[in-house]
Amino acid sequence: MTNKRKIFNDPIYGFITIPSDFIFEIVQHPYFQRLRRIKQLGMAELVYPGAFHSRFQHALGAMHLMNEALNTLQSKGLMIMEVEREAALVAILLHDIGHGPFSHVLEYAILKNVNHEAISELLMEDLNRQFEGKLTLAIEMFKGTYDRSFFHQLISSQLDMDRMDYLNRDSFYTGVAEGNIGAERIIKMLHVVDNQLVVEEKGLLSVENFLVARRLMYWQVYLHKTSVCSETMVLKIFERVKHLLNENIFVDIPKHLQVFFNRNIRREDFQNDSTLLQNFVALDDVDIWYAIKTWQNHNDTVLANLSQNIINRNLFKIKLEVGLKTEGLEANILQNFEDKKIPKNLQKYFYKKGQISNNGYASQNANIKILMKNGNILDVSEASDLPTIKAMSNIVKKNYICYANDVYLPSF
Repeated sequence: MTNKRKIFNDPIYGFITIPSDFIFEIVQHPYFQRLRRIKQLGMAELVYPGAFHSRFQHALGAMHLMNEALNTLQSKGLMIMEVEREAALVAILLHDIGHGPFSHVLEYAILKNVNHEAISELLMEDLNRQFEGKLTLAIEMFKGTYDRSFFHQLISSQLDMDRMDYLNRDSFYTGVAEGNIGAERIIKMLHVVDNQLVVEEKGLLSVENFLVARRLMYWQVYLHKTSVCSETMVLKIFERVKHLLNENIFVDIPKHLQVFFNRNIRREDFQNDSTLLQNFVALDDVDIWYAIKTWQNHNDTVLANLSQNIINRNLFKIKLEVGLKTEGLEANILQNFEDKKIPKNLQKYFYKKGQISNNGYASQNANIKILMKNGNILDVSEASDLPTIKAMSNIVKKNYICYANDVYLPSF
């Protein structure tokens, strides 16, 4: 008989135990094992060489924190049935199962306005069919339809187990120490009042640190300018492949990826054609790297150039700052392309202008509630005496323009 109470040795938390036979079966399922082959931070390895950790690791870590949080709430007198505990653990374990290759990078490049949360829900429903209804409660918690709403807040909110794990984990693997948060302290301070998740006032400083750390991690890791450049190049590669296919020019594409180039797939298409979901779960980072390595040798010089440069980390340059005026910069870039005899219809593949934004705390959206010693419940921005916490509700936007500085297309 197989021992299903496995233990994983995690570099962040130590030993993580699989708490039930059913959860072990979920972990062993090919849908979940696929997450081993999807990196947590997409292209961030080109900035931080240690950032090779996977969605698989993150999901297990989030499940561990969920278990700790439920233990804390039970210790404070909250009744949690075993069926609810297992459902919450399954829900957080599967919260990212819908991520495609390179995590967020290609989210809208291979699908038409279908985010990873929607795919996660579709995959959970498919697993529910395979496991004869055992995920029904987990899906309700994931979607926020279960009447004990604090379970959904633990899965998806501004202070959920997902965020707590990815900040700790991404900080560890990138070496960006500012992202390290006191997750254990915050979890010990959790409570539930009127079915809503709150943090006891004693944990206020830890919540403040959490919010500051998250803001810093966005600027230093998730929205790092080099990551913006590398992600832009990958998207430009996909844009070029789509153009070539529309022109009936052959491009060697892995079978399961080919499906998503042939049509603009929407959520309803997944519901009407079950083979689409199976093609999606057959994709991982390996398929994309294989394709890009193959495209280095394509006869189309634009596709070959972009593919060679991303493989060899010869990345676009970038100007990025608050209030950046891109018009003059764009004119200079286009003039440079003209000087190098790059045809006008190809210039769009070698630069992009856009905007990134970051706000550490969106108080209007599922706010973080602090249970004060006098029994009052305040939004963290009201409970905190730090002006930076109040300021985090403001969205900071930075304009950017990234471009190839040394384009060379030998056929022109």
